[in-house]
Amino acid sequence: MKELYPLHGIVTVLNTPFSHHDQVDLAALSKHVNNALEAGVSGFLIPAMASEVKKLSHAEKLSMVEKVLEVVNGDVPVFAGTAAIDVESSGQLIRTYQSLGCSHFLIQLPFQNEDQFKTDFLTLMDHDPGVVMLQDWDPNGYGLPDELILELFDSVPAFRCLKVETVPAGVKYSNILNLTGGRMNVSGGWAVSQMPEALERGVHAFMPTGMHHIYTKIFSDYEAGNIDQARALFNDLLPVLAFSNQHLDISIHFFKRLLWKQGIYLTPNVRNPILTFDKIHQKIADELIEWVIREENLIKGLG
Repeated sequence: MKELYPLHGIVTVLNTPFSHHDQVDLAALSKHVNNALEAGVSGFLIPAMASEVKKLSHAEKLSMVEKVLEVVNGDVPVFAGTAAIDVESSGQLIRTYQSLGCSHFLIQLPFQNEDQFKTDFLTLMDHDPGVVMLQDWDPNGYGLPDELILELFDSVPAFRCLKVETVPAGVKYSNILNLTGGRMNVSGGWAVSQMPEALERGVHAFMPTGMHHIYTKIFSDYEAGNIDQARALFNDLLPVLAFSNQHLDISIHFFKRLLWKQGIYLTPNVRNPILTFDKIHQKIADELIEWVIREENLIKGLG
């Protein structure tokens, strides 16, 4: 097995492929994982919001995690999402994923106050989850208090990774890296649209949902010191980000359509309820998808 830490590079959040009969398409999921591995991604997260997790049954979640673990075969970490209706249900998910051989988990908990959050977090740690990534998710604000994150990091050996999805994200990245002396492994999620800023601040990994070759190219160019080249490719990507990041549902529609056009998914199907993706959306998406496919073919040397 390759060394898993620190997480470094692109960690793919996998969209759920559905068949024409609304079944989870595990063959398409396998094809997607292999495509991402070929692009050089550093890990996977499943199921998560981009996976339409709230619309998946318990059995579907387990089958997807099991399939990704099988395909990856220990080459990169697979983080299983454990968000559930309550702490007890999250703990049950951890135990079930562990029975499949999973040892990496994304923890997302509601925050009411620091005492409640610490109690719930430590309750989940009683399940000996191996390696934990905490999702610091707040679409309207700064997220968890920095001091609380530092306290949990110093007291819980399993807690090594933080996925930052706050508004704004930039200062949060820098504060956590400074407070932990760079020991906390920090990832950017939805704020991947600020990737150049995050790279400048020293963020270790990014967690987008597609365009694996483009993202790994930007990251590897930046790491190699080819900063102007990395920024130029990112700037070319901005129209795609502006369209797809307008809403999570639009992002799900867009990236499933991309995967379908790439021949990785058999359908672009989504599950309801979800925002409408009308003919104008589809027209704009198809124009952007043509650019993505052309750019990724150039990166792969197929253009």
